[in-house]
Amino acid sequence: MGFYDTGDLARGVYVSGSYAYVADGWDGLRIIDVSNPTAPNEVGFYDTGHEAIGVYVSGSYAYVADGWDGLYIIRNDLISGITQENNTSIPDKFCLYQNYPNPFNPTTTIKYALPQTAQVELTIYNTLGQKVRTLVQQQQPAGQYQVQWDGRDDMGRTAGSGVYYYKLTAGNYVQMKKMVLIK
Repeated sequence: MGFYDTGDLARGVYVSGSYAYVADGWDGLRIIDVSNPTAPNEVGFYDTGHEAIGVYVSGSYAYVADGWDGLYIIRNDLISGITQENNTSIPDKFCLYQNYPNPFNPTTTIKYALPQTAQVELTIYNTLGQKVRTLVQQQQPAGQYQVQWDGRDDMGRTAGSGVYYYKLTAGNYVQMKKMVLIK
């Protein structure tokens, strides 16, 4: 029905709600949104640095067995993810809100509104215009959304202090805002 290429050695998986937590043999923990099984999308990552071989999720913690280091216990709020707010009203226009907190360290929340179903991409860029992290890349129904950015790039490395830009593209709507990461 669907497939997501982790690019490396998937060693274990645990499914909780709409998310599959994958122990990636080379990189660490990958969180895949499987709410649409025909189009799974990575929404979070935590770099264990070595050989993740198993994962279990309970409450607000993910437990990752790493073949080199041992056991990592990771709070879910340290793993970036997308949540749709439980608000039944449909927004009347597209909107990208200012992140909060701003400046931030180590995480910030980005909210946006969709008045209709749209193909959504939310991407972080550095001041040179280079892509740092893609937070969202999927079709989403109308509603209010929020995403946390943990200050890491697409490879799971910690981004340096400085100015970053986040850009929302939803259908024909494009908006960009500035944020500051301080260490």
